[in-house]
Amino acid sequence: MKIPSVALVGRPNVGKSTIFNRLVGKKISIIEDTPGVTRDRIYGDVIYKNYKFHLIDTGGIDVGPENFNKEITIQASLAIDEADIIVFIVDGKEELNRNDFVIRDMLKKSGKKVILAVNKIDNDKRMNDIYSFYELGFDNIIAVSGEHNIGISSLLDEITKDFHPQEEVNLIDNKIKFCVIGRPNVGKSSLVNAILNEEKAIVSNVAGTTRDAVDTPFTYEKEEYVIIDTAGIRKSGKIYENIEKYSVIRAMKAIERSNVCVVVINAEEGIIEHDKHIASYALEAGKPLVLVVNKWDTVADKFNIAEYTKLMRAEFQFLSYVPIVFLSAKTKKRIHTLMPEIKKVYNNSMKEVKTSVLNDVIRDAVILNQPPSYKGKRLKIYFVSQKGVTPPKFVFNVNSKGLVHFSYERYLENKIRESFDFEGTPIQIEFKNRNEE
Repeated sequence: MKIPSVALVGRPNVGKSTIFNRLVGKKISIIEDTPGVTRDRIYGDVIYKNYKFHLIDTGGIDVGPENFNKEITIQASLAIDEADIIVFIVDGKEELNRNDFVIRDMLKKSGKKVILAVNKIDNDKRMNDIYSFYELGFDNIIAVSGEHNIGISSLLDEITKDFHPQEEVNLIDNKIKFCVIGRPNVGKSSLVNAILNEEKAIVSNVAGTTRDAVDTPFTYEKEEYVIIDTAGIRKSGKIYENIEKYSVIRAMKAIERSNVCVVVINAEEGIIEHDKHIASYALEAGKPLVLVVNKWDTVADKFNIAEYTKLMRAEFQFLSYVPIVFLSAKTKKRIHTLMPEIKKVYNNSMKEVKTSVLNDVIRDAVILNQPPSYKGKRLKIYFVSQKGVTPPKFVFNVNSKGLVHFSYERYLENKIRESFDFEGTPIQIEFKNRNEE
C-alpha cells in the first residue's frame, strides 16, 4: 500500500521545524530563532494510531532578495508536487504578510488538500484571533502550538482522517523487490536496462530524465524479482536547480516498498556527500544494501578495484558490512556480479539464528572481553534471543540497560557478524532489563 506524503510549508520563522519535530517525535530539524535556518527539505516518518505517513519539512518561503530564497522556493515547490496533503503553517502571533499570500496562491494552484495550521496559539485570547486567518480562503483551520504541544493531536486527526490503516506486509508475495537509488545521472536507468537486457527505461545524459518510479518484474535463475527504478526530478516543464537534492523523496518511496536497496555511485564523478545521505535513508529503513560503483569503464585505467574499495570503505564507514560491486551499465562489463549480491543480502536479512548457538557466541564474547564497569556496577547479560528479521533483531536480557556503553554494543554486534553471515543487512540490538515485560 502506498504510504501518503505530507509537506509542511510556510514563510520563515513560523515554527515549521518545531511542529515537524512534534509530529515525528524526534528532534531532527534544526530549530533556531532565525528566519531561513531550514533550507533543505528534511524527511521523517510519522506513525499515529494505525496510520503512517512520510513528513517533509521545507525551508521558509520568502520572496525577499536573499540568494538562497529562490532555491528554497524551488525545493518547497517540489515538496508540494510530491505531497498528498499540505499543512500550511502561519504565525498566530503576527498578522498575515505578503509571503503568506504568495504561498496561498502556490497552494491553490496545486489542487492538493491544504490544512491551515495557525501556530503559536497557546492561550484563549490568541484562540479568538484565528478567525482573521480565514482571509486566506482555506476551510480546514486548526490552532496549534508546536512549542507547547497544543492541538497536535487534532492536526494529526485531520491529516489522517481519509487515510487507510497500514496493512501488514503480504508475506505470500515471494518476489524479491529491489530499488535502484542514487543521485540523478549516476546511471540508474542504464543499470536497470542492463539488468533487464532490454530498453524499457528511457536513458539520457540529461539528469532527471526518469519522471516516476517504475516497477518491472523479471526472472533471474528461475526466481521472480521486481526492479524499481527511481526518478531524480518530478515533472517535465519544471526546472529545479541543484537537482541532486531532489532524488530523495523518490528514493524514500522506493525504499519503503523494497526488500533490498541498490545504491549507485558514479565512479567518474567520485563520491559526494549526497551519495551518503541517500544510502543513510536505506540504512535507517532497516533495508539490506548493495553499493554499486557504476561507470567503472571510465576509470578502470586510473584505479584498480582494491584501491577504489579502500576509498569506498573510508567514505562509507557506516556501511562497512555492505558488499561493493564494480560494473559498467553501459558496456555491461561485470554486470553479472550484481544479482548474486542482491540475492545474498536479501537472504541474510531473512536469516534466523538458533537461540542456543547465539547464546554460546555471546557468552564467549563476554568471556573474551568483559563489559566495562560503571560506578562499581557491571553489565550482566543473562539471555539473548532473535525477535525478528528484515532486519534481524536481537534482544539482550540484562541486569541494567543503563550500563550498556555504545562501544560495547558495537563490540557485540561485531561478534554476531563474525559468527553469522549478515553481510549487507543492518542488524538491530535491543537491551531489556530482565524484569521488564
